[in-house]
Amino acid sequence: MLITRASEYAILSLIVLSKASSPMDSETLSNQLGISKSFLAKILQALAKKDILKSYKGVNGGFALLKDAKDITMLDIMSSVEGKAPAVFDCSPSLEDCPSNKANLCTIWPFLNKLQGKIDTFLSELTLQDLLEQ
Repeated sequence: MLITRASEYAILSLIVLSKASSPMDSETLSNQLGISKSFLAKILQALAKKDILKSYKGVNGGFALLKDAKDITMLDIMSSVEGKAPAVFDCSPSLEDCPSNKANLCTIWPFLNKLQGKIDTFLSELTLQDLLEQ
């Protein structure tokens, strides 16, 4: 699946955080978005590990964007929370690595591979700033 709930929540969280004047804690953010606090905390930690968010500890702690919105791509966000690049199909990106060993018989692989390439390009060019300007 291309956009999972984790990716969706990550994008929504980053939109809210980009508009915040100070770091927001996961509880406030989860209440505002109506998202499970524990699930959201994992998403925010994944984004912090990939240097998209900065985590602040303490009473006034929370999360804030570490980069400018124009420097955060949808591919960055989705890859961070999913642990891998988003894929339109469960297939190998190369015929040589086909898990079923039937790559030469597959008539749709070239189409799916081309589609994946276009989606990867689109996601790498679409930034958080683009979403904020909508």
